[in-house]
Amino acid sequence: MFKANFKKNLPTFELDVDISLDHGILALVGHSGAGKTTILQCVVGLQTPSWGEIIIRDKTVFSSELDTNIPIRNRRIGYLFQDYALFPHMTVEKNVMYGKPKKGSASDKVLTVLAVLEMLKIGHLRNRYPHQISGGEKQRVALARALMTEPELLLLDEPLSALDHETRGTLQQELLKIQAQWQIPFILVTHDAQEAEMLGDQIIKLDHGKQEVVKKLNKAQ
Repeated sequence: MFKANFKKNLPTFELDVDISLDHGILALVGHSGAGKTTILQCVVGLQTPSWGEIIIRDKTVFSSELDTNIPIRNRRIGYLFQDYALFPHMTVEKNVMYGKPKKGSASDKVLTVLAVLEMLKIGHLRNRYPHQISGGEKQRVALARALMTEPELLLLDEPLSALDHETRGTLQQELLKIQAQWQIPFILVTHDAQEAEMLGDQIIKLDHGKQEVVKKLNKAQ
């Protein structure tokens, strides 16, 4: 379960967030500068809300009232950036390994790099470098690295926007399969209303920091 109820003062408006997600995929849509990525950054800990609280699986990771602000490395969140943020000097395998939790981290999963690479059909790329693989393959590598964090919440910031139509459709289906398999909440930022409708169990539209629930549906029911 994920819950975020917070405000963030931005230069031109106040971002007002009230989100609750048991499982499934929440899609955030809206024009550029509406506050979508800021929400992800507050949730993961890259930015600090001005007020409020963020709870992940009954654990409070941020609370202004309790003066709690758990460091990024302890939040158990996978984050897939729009530009993938792969290390160019590392092989695919080493990029994915970079997401693996340090020894002693609490986890109910024991993942191997090979298992995650095979799940995403990129095991044959393990010894290649980012400049030697396609955009769709880079997206899979970045997703594999995010999954290796063994997350309790996965954040995806327009991860498919740079891909061609066919590759994008394929990876949309893979995201749905992974979410169904892992049963953890996903929050997806997208400009594409069709993509939001296809992937989102819930859809929230943002406009200058204000949110409007466009779709609220549990596909599992």
